[in-house]
Amino acid sequence: MQGKAATLHQLAMIYANQGEIDQAIALYQQSIEIEEKIGNVQGKAATLHCLACIYADQGKIDQAIALFQQSLELNEKIGNVQGKAATLSMMGQMVIVHQQDYQQGLAYLEQSFAILQRLRSPDAATVQEIIARIRG
Repeated sequence: MQGKAATLHQLAMIYANQGEIDQAIALYQQSIEIEEKIGNVQGKAATLHCLACIYADQGKIDQAIALFQQSLELNEKIGNVQGKAATLSMMGQMVIVHQQDYQQGLAYLEQSFAILQRLRSPDAATVQEIIARIRG
């Protein structure tokens, strides 16, 4: 079942990249259902993150943020700090751009940066640049 969920996730990414958004959403949702059944929390968190990105691209910001928050909670629950950092970064940018909440958005970005710095991730530099641009 885990293989099926992963395959659905990958197919959804392909459909999303081809612009077939409705099909991608349906496949992501199927993947989430399977991940829930088998208890694959990390897979569910990753799929929620990807689904949130699709909703964000469609301008469905509230739905996207809600999905990012679910993904964040799951990543925190299982100690997936890399996933947590990625989700915090996306949430920070969305909150700033779409909700004009600079204080909350910067808080998310700074948390992401701190995690990425601890992990010695090359993504830390990117998040640091985003924070610097926002602060002007």
